[in-house]
Amino acid sequence: MALNIKHQDNIFFVEGTIDATTAKQFKNHLEFLILYTKALTININGVNAIDSNGMKALRGLNTTALISNKAFSIIGYGCKDIYDDFQLNNVA
Repeated sequence: MALNIKHQDNIFFVEGTIDATTAKQFKNHLEFLILYTKALTININGVNAIDSNGMKALRGLNTTALISNKAFSIIGYGCKDIYDDFQLNNVA
């Protein structure tokens, strides 16, 4: 399934599946936005599934935001699972 990213009120709404076929394009697009905005908020309510490639892309975006000293937020259904994954990887 194709991945769509829509922008409204400084929030980027992601729809589709973040997997091996879409993760690289997703990460590249949002990394560009992180570098040229003050903050980036993505809403994942429209995401059907995220595989390990998608989680790697999200972790990479988080790292880019930290290095660039930019705010990065993920909101929507499923955020707790993503947050837990980020915390688990930071502990290891």
